[in-house]
Amino acid sequence: MTQETMNTVNDVVQQAQAAKRASRAIAAATTQQKNQALHAIAEALGAQQEQILAANARDLEAGRANELAAPLMDRLTLTPARIDAMRTGLVQIANLPDPVGRIDDMTIQPSGLQIGRMRVPLGVIGIIYESRPNVTVDAAALCLKSGNAAVLRGGSEAFYSNRAIAACVQHGLDAAGLPASVVQLIQTTDRAAVGALLQQQGLIDVIIPRGGKGLIERISRDSKIPVIKHLDGVCHVYVDAHADLDKALAVAVNAKTYRYGICGSMETLLIDQTHAAAFVPRVAQAFAEHGVELRACPQSLAIIGASEGASEGANEGAVTAATDEDWPAEFLGPILAVKIVADLDEAIAHIETYGSHHTDAIMTESLSHAQRFVREVDSASVMVN
Repeated sequence: MTQETMNTVNDVVQQAQAAKRASRAIAAATTQQKNQALHAIAEALGAQQEQILAANARDLEAGRANELAAPLMDRLTLTPARIDAMRTGLVQIANLPDPVGRIDDMTIQPSGLQIGRMRVPLGVIGIIYESRPNVTVDAAALCLKSGNAAVLRGGSEAFYSNRAIAACVQHGLDAAGLPASVVQLIQTTDRAAVGALLQQQGLIDVIIPRGGKGLIERISRDSKIPVIKHLDGVCHVYVDAHADLDKALAVAVNAKTYRYGICGSMETLLIDQTHAAAFVPRVAQAFAEHGVELRACPQSLAIIGASEGASEGANEGAVTAATDEDWPAEFLGPILAVKIVADLDEAIAHIETYGSHHTDAIMTESLSHAQRFVREVDSASVMVN
């Protein structure tokens, strides 16, 4: 082990120890204190916007020099609008009810005992993430509101952005009279920091990774601490036989083109055969206007009038034949898989087979179909219209 690695490991241990001490303070903090900190962070982000954008520009320059892929560059980029969205998110979290101390499912036993479940903080949460500097403030805010201390390790590609945002978090904690060690950022690009963080059992209570499959697989393999993880974002929109097609088209276009590089972006559009002839051409035209390449099933191809032998690697906006590899793919770019299905049963079966249990939606005006979809699709977020 080099001296640099030893120093990194020692720093991480000290941060974990400080977080453990601070976890008692944040667990006992009042709702007013936590909300005051959140509002102060939001104000600091506004006051420091120019400095944050300047730091982000340094990261973007390095990203271009390192030839980061377009989706990663999009995740990395901060704008005044995105900083405003971060500030809005902080205010929204502050306005949420305080979960700490809430008691649910209180029952009276035959013996007369009253038994219920009270929500308490987890303790110290280690969060390891890539690319998106807004995660720094999102993670800090959610941990703070729920009474948890946090040790954050962002990706090296967002090093300067994360430092600038973390300074705003520290300002907010100080304004509310809370210890600075409630939220700490590991401020090194040394990869040894991740390994060291994963070994702090007894100090860190849970690890949450946010990033690519390689990062999450490594953390799952190496961590000695429980991990809350999710690997992929293979998200679907199903246009049901009872869908409002105008509404469905608007939602589908937004679900794909709002931002390509996020894990909640739609990757597969499923269309009930009832609407295939009328709806598929509209889909093709709408996504062509956005420069999105369609990977279409044979039935869709026939309707669009494209050849199944269209060459691979076509330009954006083209229509190519879908392969078996496209259905479970997380494209994170201007590519969309399109498949016509026979009915709701086939749509649910497709999502179960190829989805990643992240986010899936149904477009329908049928209450019974909506209820079935919500009940039978096993994903973290299941949406109707």
